[in-house]
Amino acid sequence: MGYRSSVEEKILDAAGLRRQVNSWKSAGKKIVFTNGCFDLLHLGHVDYLNRAADLGDILVVGLNTDASVKKLKGPHRPLQDEAARLHILASLACVAAVVLFDEPTPLELIGSIEPDILVKGADYSIDQIVGAKEVLAKGGKVETIPLVNGYSTSAIESRIKAQ
Repeated sequence: MGYRSSVEEKILDAAGLRRQVNSWKSAGKKIVFTNGCFDLLHLGHVDYLNRAADLGDILVVGLNTDASVKKLKGPHRPLQDEAARLHILASLACVAAVVLFDEPTPLELIGSIEPDILVKGADYSIDQIVGAKEVLAKGGKVETIPLVNGYSTSAIESRIKAQ
């Protein structure tokens, strides 16, 4: 990729991300967007993110804030705070940019950057993916990626608690 080498430079706010995405688009780059909590990075996440990145030139990840993770996953989550999760994701070579979002869904963020490709795990159908209609209406694509069996943060958390 080589567009953003420093971990800190990959962590953007919404306005900075819009500017960066516009710059990449002007350079003819295909923007891929995905989102999630990425609470405890594991093989399933790494496989998913690398496969998502392979669909285009630039992978942008929307990351749920701590408050939104609590709403989605319950009061015991996240296991790692948003600063840690941001830095871990930004350290991955396949990730070009990471941005926090606090809204219940990433719809506003998706509308703001208008990715060429929207990606979620194959545990979602296209009609369940937030932003799919909007991306498709702009001529983009929506893709699902098969998940690696046996890897989820909840499953790992359960195994740790059982020991």
